[in-house]
Amino acid sequence: MNITKIALVVSALCAANLHAQTTPNSEEIEKIIVSSDFRANDIQNVTASVSVISADGIVNRNANHLDDILSMAANINFASGASRGRFIQIRGIGERSQFAEPINPSVGFLVDDFDFSGIAAIGTLFDVEQVEIMRGPQATEFGAAGMAGTIKIKTTEADESQPTRFIATIGQQNSWNLGAAYGNKISDSVFYRLAVNQYKSDGFIENQYLGRDDTDNLDELTARLKLKFVLSDSTTLDFNYQYFDISNGYDAFSLDNNRTTLSDEPGFDTQQTHAIGIKGEFELSYAKVSGSVNHATSDMAYGYDEDWTYVGFHPWEYSSVDKYYRSRDLTSVDLRIVSNQSSLIFSDSTQWLIGLFSRHIDEGLLRNYTYADSDFSSQYKPKNLGVYAQTDSNLSDNLSLSLGFRIDRFEIDYADSNSFQQSVENTLVGGKVVLQYSIDKASVYTSVSRGYKAGGFNPDERVKAENRLFAPEYNWNYEVGVKGQALDDNLFLRLALFYMDREDTQVSDYDVLIREDNTPDFIDIIANADIGTNKGLEVEANWQASEEIQFAASYGYLDASFEDYQLSDGSLIDRQQQAQAPKHTFNIAMTGYISEHISVHIDADGKDEYRFSDGHDVTSPFTVLLNAQVKYHWQEWTFSLWSKNLLDREYYVRGFGGFSNDPRDEYAFPEPYFQLGDGRQFGLTANYLY
Repeated sequence: MNITKIALVVSALCAANLHAQTTPNSEEIEKIIVSSDFRANDIQNVTASVSVISADGIVNRNANHLDDILSMAANINFASGASRGRFIQIRGIGERSQFAEPINPSVGFLVDDFDFSGIAAIGTLFDVEQVEIMRGPQATEFGAAGMAGTIKIKTTEADESQPTRFIATIGQQNSWNLGAAYGNKISDSVFYRLAVNQYKSDGFIENQYLGRDDTDNLDELTARLKLKFVLSDSTTLDFNYQYFDISNGYDAFSLDNNRTTLSDEPGFDTQQTHAIGIKGEFELSYAKVSGSVNHATSDMAYGYDEDWTYVGFHPWEYSSVDKYYRSRDLTSVDLRIVSNQSSLIFSDSTQWLIGLFSRHIDEGLLRNYTYADSDFSSQYKPKNLGVYAQTDSNLSDNLSLSLGFRIDRFEIDYADSNSFQQSVENTLVGGKVVLQYSIDKASVYTSVSRGYKAGGFNPDERVKAENRLFAPEYNWNYEVGVKGQALDDNLFLRLALFYMDREDTQVSDYDVLIREDNTPDFIDIIANADIGTNKGLEVEANWQASEEIQFAASYGYLDASFEDYQLSDGSLIDRQQQAQAPKHTFNIAMTGYISEHISVHIDADGKDEYRFSDGHDVTSPFTVLLNAQVKYHWQEWTFSLWSKNLLDREYYVRGFGGFSNDPRDEYAFPEPYFQLGDGRQFGLTANYLY
């Protein structure tokens, strides 16, 4: 790192990362409650590295989607290759794209109790209480979907005390956002919450051939209805319906690596999802029993202009498009018994819980590709049955011990139009051991946890037999963390050191098929590397410097590599840095109240250089993005003048290398190609909160 990078990192460590709500007259920072664990807990007592981005943090970024806020958290990255950055990596682990089945996500993604792992395009953020980012294996709580970590969007509950929200935004690129949320009670025992939001933007791409500036547009509708029935003092029933209609364009790549494209058939990235969930809780004399049933149906479509140009641009009239149509049905059932005060064990020192989990996915794929002899279709049916248990024991007044355990049985059935069929069965075991020592306003924890994801197979009929299957991956995480507060409770500090040992690391590779003309054909596959090591640290510090000023920062250091990996072509990689794993990430923020009515918010995100893929050496350079906002507060209204990427820095959200797509040089010179992130944007927002 050069001097500028070092200075920025040091600044991050000296600042603070504040996401809780504050006002000019705040006397203390309100507690942040994490809901992702089995029992809701203050973030200071959660024995894991976790970041929570509150509703105010979302508003301060003028964020509409999950990819607008991920850079606020340490050691989090994402890849696009679509209209949104929906492929997420935590501590360097996570997928970067999806073109074929089957795929097992490393990062879990939930909206309330709905599991949308692998389809984070629907990560919209209106009427969201907070976003919780849990780093490291979360197998006990979430099973295979949490091998690297889990991200949960917690939306506002049905409750008469919840605020009424209204938002209206206009911005450059013909962008606008309109949303409203309201809740109340129908009777003393029935409560509701309704939220609707529509966001649209033409995007930053100009299609020169078509004469349009909306071929990379965003069009995202979210609607949500929640009902809560308080049937008695001991029994509640919750109903949750969510609807997402994503109709985005996808026209991102150009031959000259700029925002001017020549596509004659620009792509699309759409998703329509209906999700319905019912959750019940009731207290018995000896325990609390809870159960949930969730079902989600999604229709997704993704396509792009493969040649990036138009008929006539190529001397031989070459034109190609690639389109993927998916339908996905997911049903899950979770039953749980949790101890209460009358059912503690081991001399009333230990809480306990046991649970049973079942999930079934039915996913169909239809691929329409110009140069395929016919359409390709597949049916992918993974299902798993899991049991889990956890105990939380007070060994003394200051020392506690948590033990978690989970067993998952996976069965995966696959069949496609090439007459290929395959079934895979895995039984996977994970869990955690956590020891925590608390004293005064600080705590220290040390943990060992094990996460996993199922093995699978490469479905392309051309794959060699020895490369057909890949094994399950396991992730051992060893972690030490410190959390505490000082300076009259105005300073909060959280630090975590971790070492992750990945077994049979699933990595992207390629199989090589020699055509009849002796030219190679490269087939994307998943393979296993012998050893993967991810180690580093995360630091977050929250500081209310005075009644008028608050600072914010987070910093992450990551060293992620894999070793002793033999490529399908026979070559051996002794050691290589993992893709999508920047060594340094940080966020710095400051909010200042100039007067009773005017405040200013400034924040900056930083990422070190990182490789885009394990299969080539194209990198994203060190990047810092600056955002700013000036607010005027009047009664229940807040009016904001904001800017994203204020300095108009060029940065990349996806990169490819090792080939040429340019007919102007007859495809003779392989070069890197990039999908650019959004440029500078200004806008005005009116927020009503009552």
